[in-house]
Amino acid sequence: MAESSSTTAISSDESSSPITDIAQDHIFSILLLLPIESILCFAMTCRKLKFLAYSDSLWESVCRRDWGSSAIDALKASSFVQGIQWKKLYQQVHQLDSVCCHKLLFETPDGDEVLPSPRASHSLNFVNGCLVLFGGGCEGGRHLDDTWIAYIGDDFRRTLKWQKTYSGIPSGRFGHSCVVIGDSLILFGGINDHGIRQNDTWVGQVILKETLGVTLSWRLLDVGAVAPPPRGAHAGCCLDNKMMLIHGGIGLSGLRLGDTWILDLSENLCFGTWREILTHPCPPSRSGHTLTHIGGTQTILFGGRGSGYEVLNDVWLLSAFEGHWRWMQQLFEQRDIPQGFTLARVGHSANLILGNRLLIYGGEDSYRHRKDDFWVLDVNLLPSIKLQHGNLNSKGLLRKMWRRLGSIGQKPNCRSFHRACVDHSGRYLYVFGGMVDGLPQPSESSGLRFDGGIFLVELVLQS
Repeated sequence: MAESSSTTAISSDESSSPITDIAQDHIFSILLLLPIESILCFAMTCRKLKFLAYSDSLWESVCRRDWGSSAIDALKASSFVQGIQWKKLYQQVHQLDSVCCHKLLFETPDGDEVLPSPRASHSLNFVNGCLVLFGGGCEGGRHLDDTWIAYIGDDFRRTLKWQKTYSGIPSGRFGHSCVVIGDSLILFGGINDHGIRQNDTWVGQVILKETLGVTLSWRLLDVGAVAPPPRGAHAGCCLDNKMMLIHGGIGLSGLRLGDTWILDLSENLCFGTWREILTHPCPPSRSGHTLTHIGGTQTILFGGRGSGYEVLNDVWLLSAFEGHWRWMQQLFEQRDIPQGFTLARVGHSANLILGNRLLIYGGEDSYRHRKDDFWVLDVNLLPSIKLQHGNLNSKGLLRKMWRRLGSIGQKPNCRSFHRACVDHSGRYLYVFGGMVDGLPQPSESSGLRFDGGIFLVELVLQS
């Protein structure tokens, strides 16, 4: 009622307000420079401005501004967005509290049952409308060297058709990192079943052809004489669609590493140059952690297993300013985590989803108890990114960075060292493989079981 009275009182004299004389496209541009709270306050000024501030075209532009053009273009290409109100969608994403899971089925033409075998510590990427699966470890401590492709397109599917490529390269490995740059993959490092750590760098190009379907070809990348020391179980991500970032992992003699390297790539991906980033402070040495690029030069590191075999729950932000790189630990209130739950984990997955949130799934704790929980980290609330919004308490610690999501549908088993990736919209997460809880297999008396299923995790939004 208060809003209505205020709006009426001001609206009765709106013709004399100089701001209403500004051209509508100019007001539109001004609104896009404001935070959400200011846009909503601006809408209370008068009827004319309320109509503009609540318009669907403005809120589509706000979504594009805050979530990125690629996510909005992908949403608009899907059937979900038809008839959606962008302001309503923005609110639903902001208030996201649950995900829906279901297991995808495999399409096997002509009764062919050849499918990706169960595995863990592999790579799974969404590139050029396709899921690309490579390598990993399986029962008996063996490595795998196969590459599988499933075309998804602009929409998720409930049935997948896997296609195996027989390139024979890269050599078999697990615990490697693989990132997407354009329509290509950049793969680095890993461990084979003899325990040998690798430090080679590969480029995989995914091509869609009308007659031949999907093809993928790998080639060794020329990186010159300088490369990171050999390792596996490290973390990697893409920066600005032209660089690869790696951190940590398990090096020679089982030593956990804490170094940070960037691979600068040529425009045509014919060669690259590795350089080490030396900063102080920096995250402690670890393995089984995640790196997730959140925009610009900013990347989030989370969790992993430390050099003393402890499982970690710390959050670090890597960013560059005027060419200088810097790691900064992001503090949060432990009491914001619901009682009975823990954040510390290794072998989890972390992906940037719609709304600039980090979605953490699964992993295992210090006692090797595997998890099936979903958490979101709101990167918009990180102090070094949005300090001006005043989200710090009297002790200087951030409030409500974390939120635990509920899940409905076919909830995946507790798992660790799986892999997950999102589609271009950031609304759909694909999860494949990992080590899961279950009955011991004859070859694995320890009780480890490798999974070969794939799940689709969907943000619960209403059209």
